[in-house]
Amino acid sequence: MTTSPVEEAAALRAQLLGWAEAYFERDAPLVPDADYDQALKRLEALEREFPDLATPDSPTQRVGSAPLSEFEAVEHRLPMLSLDNAFSAEDMDDFHRRVTERLGDGDVAYCCEPKLDGVAVSIVYEHGALVLAATRGDGTRGENITANVRTISNLPLTLSGEDVPPYLEVRGEVVIPREAFERMNAQARAADEKVFVNPRNAAAGSLRQLDSRITARRPLTFTAYSVGVVEGDLPGAHDAILQRLSEWGLPVSEYMQTVTGIAVCDDYYEALARQRDTLPFDIDGIVFKVNGMAEQEKLGFVSRAPRWAIARKFPAQEVSTQLLGVDFQVGRTGAITPVARLQPVFVGGVTVSNATLHNADEIERLGVQVGDTVVVRRAGDVIPQIVSVVEGSPSDSSTERAKIGFPGQCPDCGSDVAREEGEAVIRCIGGMACGAQLKAVIRHFASRKAMDIEGLGDKLIDQLVDDGLVGSVADIFRLSQPQLAMLERMGEKSSYNLLASIEQSRSTTLPKFIYALGIREVGEATALALANHFLELDALLAASTDVLVGVDDVGPIVAHHIRGFASDERNQRVISDLLALGVNWPTVTVASGEGPLAGTTWVVTGKLESMSRGDAEQRLRALGAKTASSVSAKTSTVLTGPGAGSKRKKAEELGISIVDEIEWLAMLEEME
Repeated sequence: MTTSPVEEAAALRAQLLGWAEAYFERDAPLVPDADYDQALKRLEALEREFPDLATPDSPTQRVGSAPLSEFEAVEHRLPMLSLDNAFSAEDMDDFHRRVTERLGDGDVAYCCEPKLDGVAVSIVYEHGALVLAATRGDGTRGENITANVRTISNLPLTLSGEDVPPYLEVRGEVVIPREAFERMNAQARAADEKVFVNPRNAAAGSLRQLDSRITARRPLTFTAYSVGVVEGDLPGAHDAILQRLSEWGLPVSEYMQTVTGIAVCDDYYEALARQRDTLPFDIDGIVFKVNGMAEQEKLGFVSRAPRWAIARKFPAQEVSTQLLGVDFQVGRTGAITPVARLQPVFVGGVTVSNATLHNADEIERLGVQVGDTVVVRRAGDVIPQIVSVVEGSPSDSSTERAKIGFPGQCPDCGSDVAREEGEAVIRCIGGMACGAQLKAVIRHFASRKAMDIEGLGDKLIDQLVDDGLVGSVADIFRLSQPQLAMLERMGEKSSYNLLASIEQSRSTTLPKFIYALGIREVGEATALALANHFLELDALLAASTDVLVGVDDVGPIVAHHIRGFASDERNQRVISDLLALGVNWPTVTVASGEGPLAGTTWVVTGKLESMSRGDAEQRLRALGAKTASSVSAKTSTVLTGPGAGSKRKKAEELGISIVDEIEWLAMLEEME
């Protein structure tokens, strides 16, 4: 049945008003921002095509929502408007064209700032003292949250510096940094309390606490992005005003940049988009503002937004779609992971049809069932995951919901499954007898950082296991050219090349061999520490838990996994077979301790620009240093790149020396 424009507009208004009430008044968004933006854009298009459909209470005419009755209402002396959105370079070109047509000048300077995904607030200072703070509300009236805002640690209660205006209204965004958000949710889970869906929701809920002591415990931060009413003199450019705010002690964005022309705006957008996933806070786009205040005044406003500013949105990292079913995958360590089959949806720049549900506890926490409409999140290269269920789903009343049941046996080999005490993960106990685990074990064993067997890819591994040619990693070294040549898409030349690579891999190093075994929680750095400590494989495999925990980078959990692996007869047989088939390595000797960094232990964290972390660790070891994967009291120095998180924080707490990449490269020049 065809829907008329009148009916469609009415349905969109009702839907958007309901979503806005949940978002602004209950701090409990029902749908991702992308869904709201799409519906609002459609309503705007309808109202442009049929002007009679526009109503005074339409969401296209509103900024947010009315203030809550629990808080005193505050009238904004100057309305807090929203911003129009741009979703493409073409939208930005249209915005620039409108600006230049009104100003009569093509060389427009724009101030560019990350669009923080938080809560907009207005803060009033009188004679330098904080006297009032309010939410945006509906743009005209907000909620008095002064007591709560006073608890924000990076916000000055009294401004410092010279020429502070007698009345200054600062506008900005309150957010919770990602790392602090994860810590807060981890603490909530440990206490069996409600966890927040995202940092923005957490920030909004924190600001609306009736007890400011609760707000004080939340890791809120503030960033100023503009001013409202000011009684006094300010510079004539937006960037200069923000600089003045900074001089008075107010935090502003360190990523702010002023450029000339729309092409450079596009460059800034692309640059920040590349950094988005490594920033310490969530952003959902870039705000571009005409920098000159006189030009802003000339451009003026439309009903709900200024003509001199626009927000260019990034591709949505959260969208909603329908959960069609759940499959279960078995990983290298036997972990059984539920994988959601989704109605394909475009999110985070790619089309997604599968997402992880993590484990049985997460399914229970979400309350998700097959048939539900769910919110899917994908950030950067992170595996897509389901983060919430859309309230009232399924939207299609004909869709039947079905509970998600975890299998009692391994979906690959039929072995029993078990859940270790203190773990959320359910595992197959079949070990290498499980085909799924065996394939994953072989992939890890043959990977570049392990045995480095070039040409042994996923599809070939599947064939070798499925055809019964490989039943353990040792069987790789028993393969013959006739066996390989018979396989699909494996010609004579390819088979000889693979055999040559297998032969070459027999000569390895003890750290690489230990890493290749795939012991749980034993990464490259831990494998190196084990090799340097024990020097011989037999000594490592015979070591007790008490001895193992004395090794750098090995704690009780890792020691438990090593002992479990070493005591398994199947693993012992595989190792014996590998050695009998000629896998070997040079004898490891005690490090000489020579070099300018001898006696120090370094941890590398974050993303370095000049080289990979592995290369950086290799350079450090060549200079005599030890490297570790975790920060402890034994750590001498932490080398950090962009995106360094918990390891940098722990180093700060322990008072450990921290150097950035530029400082480290300068050190290398002196030492090498």
